[in-house]
Amino acid sequence: MSPEVRTHVNMKPYRQALALPGLRSLLVVAVLARIPLTATGVTLTFHVVLDLDRGYGAAGLVGAAVTVGAAIGGPLLGRLVDRRGLRSVLVLTGITEAIFWSTAPGLPYPLLLPAAFVAGSLALPIFSVVRQSIAALVPEDRRRPAYALDSMSVELSFMIGPALAVALCTAISAQTTMYLVGGGIVAAGIALWLVNPPMRDAAEATAPQRRTPRREWLTPRLLAVLALSGAATLVLGGTDVAVVAVLRASGEVGWTGAVLAIWAVASLIGGFAYGAVHRSFSPLILTAALALCTIPVGLGGAHWWLLCLALIPAGALCAPTIAAGSDAVSRLVPAEVRGEAMGLHGSAVTVGIAIGAPLAGAVIDATSPPWGFAVTGALGALVTLVVLTIELRRRRTADGATPPPVEADLTPAAH
Repeated sequence: MSPEVRTHVNMKPYRQALALPGLRSLLVVAVLARIPLTATGVTLTFHVVLDLDRGYGAAGLVGAAVTVGAAIGGPLLGRLVDRRGLRSVLVLTGITEAIFWSTAPGLPYPLLLPAAFVAGSLALPIFSVVRQSIAALVPEDRRRPAYALDSMSVELSFMIGPALAVALCTAISAQTTMYLVGGGIVAAGIALWLVNPPMRDAAEATAPQRRTPRREWLTPRLLAVLALSGAATLVLGGTDVAVVAVLRASGEVGWTGAVLAIWAVASLIGGFAYGAVHRSFSPLILTAALALCTIPVGLGGAHWWLLCLALIPAGALCAPTIAAGSDAVSRLVPAEVRGEAMGLHGSAVTVGIAIGAPLAGAVIDATSPPWGFAVTGALGALVTLVVLTIELRRRRTADGATPPPVEADLTPAAH
């Protein structure tokens, strides 16, 4: 490695971030707390299919109910965090999770569906709370590596949670796994309640508080970041489905776990590199690159190892893209509404995944598996193009002159 590369890619940004009081313990709790949450989708699917003897379509409806509920409830819970504090929200959501997961295994399907929606609406807001707390614990000039660590921790949770749920469902039973997942979620809520990470830094906590109208902070810049975050996860949700379809079509479905593991490892490496380099990247640029790198992935579907190689560029952009979106949201809103804004960001991420997976499935059913990558990637690229066009037009109107590069507008200047 050249001296220049060693200068620009090193551990110093991570050491500086992790030296900050409270961040290390927050990230450890975040990894452990997210594992049961990432296992919920697979567990509910197995329960509906195996225990209730329903089809995958019925299981998909339960998953959709949870997703829609989470998309609606995320901003509302974030607003409650802003106004009432974290612990009151953790008590509310923890009790809801305990009731749902202790009763859901015995509910008939017609009752499970609305119960899943309510549970999704009042789900433990670990993802948004951790990102909000990072903004409180970490100064702006060190947030990029901190959010990179957070994105990598999310990747680790998704690598462990669903696989563990599948193992438990097949080794024990789906019903027992539901109790275990519910217990894990409640334990995560208790752990977060005990840690009680700050939602505002010391200066923000002592500053006079005021009600900030949405028109003051729900700006075109923030809406652009939310749209880009949704587009990024739409691409990721479509990729997840398309990988399975391509491998099944080529008779190599047994390699699915290995291919998805390579994709996840590439994301971890990309997230590490993003946090270590000495400059920031626009979520617009990262989302566009992710989408464009996803479009041709299906060309590697002839063999599983070719598919792995084709996925590496897009995989390396996953964690950086999500981290850049979280970082941008934390900077674009005042502290008194950061919880609601992070809730909106979480909703955008959730909606993107909820659209991308069934969209890829419909495209694959109508055409062939490689088109799942191509269409969702193209749609993600189209969103970035629309955001670019709107942002350029807005800045021309505001400045009356040729705008500077858009990335300086969508994220703060590089550090």
